[in-house]
Amino acid sequence: MNKIGFNVLAWSAVVSDDLKPIIERLKTIGYDGVEFFVGSPDEKAYREIGQFTAQTGLDTTTVFVLGPDENPIDPDAGVRARALDKIKWTIDRSHDLGAKVICGPFHSAFSTFAKRSPTEDEYNRSAEILQQAGEHAAQAGIILTPEALNRFECYLCNTMDQLIHLIKKVNHPNVKAMFDTHHANIEEKKLGDALRKVAPYLGHVHISENDRGTPGSGHVPWDDTFSTLAEIGFKGWLTIEGFTRNDPDFANSIGVWREFSQPWEMAENGYQFIKEMGEKHGL
Repeated sequence: MNKIGFNVLAWSAVVSDDLKPIIERLKTIGYDGVEFFVGSPDEKAYREIGQFTAQTGLDTTTVFVLGPDENPIDPDAGVRARALDKIKWTIDRSHDLGAKVICGPFHSAFSTFAKRSPTEDEYNRSAEILQQAGEHAAQAGIILTPEALNRFECYLCNTMDQLIHLIKKVNHPNVKAMFDTHHANIEEKKLGDALRKVAPYLGHVHISENDRGTPGSGHVPWDDTFSTLAEIGFKGWLTIEGFTRNDPDFANSIGVWREFSQPWEMAENGYQFIKEMGEKHGL
């Protein structure tokens, strides 16, 4: 069975001691790992929580986003340089946490639009930054997995076809692709077909319901998803990413205006759902 993780953004976007009892309870439920959002500036906290999580017996992965002033596809070389600096800083903090995988839509700035379709120049700029970031990640033994987002949050990479186009341009062993069932449910025709396309490049998977609530409670085609993951032989993380309004600043930044599921209901029932689907489909 693949390792199962849970993203603590359901509680907080800040890495701090407040997460310690949450980490301990996730271990009790049966999770193999915890996914943290890298963004808060307290560097010491990343090292301390990384040590605590390891002592608890859990592995870690991380996620982050970039803003418009640190956009890898901006025509301004200075903005692109800030993007690379932020990605390198995130790699260092992820290393402090003990993570081996970093995911997120860091191919471009989150929710930053140009009022047109993406250009080949933008893919080339993104690829150049990600290739340099891949070199830094290799030194830390970390895999970067850029994520395709839905059209309301991003315009560079909405589909696996676009993400594959970018990953091929990057052409670095430490830069792979991520698949998120929430975004794919919006943008792909068939989730199984999309997974087959991205299989040679796939490095991380988010298990996310159509409304960001508890996996299995909505209309994502889960049988197709899990059977295809088994078919392509995916051995990486299956990490639940669900959102709440527990951290209002983060919730406001991503357009979460209501509760989809309570965090512990999502964690407990979501874990059982993944275990059942994994056993059903031979993952």
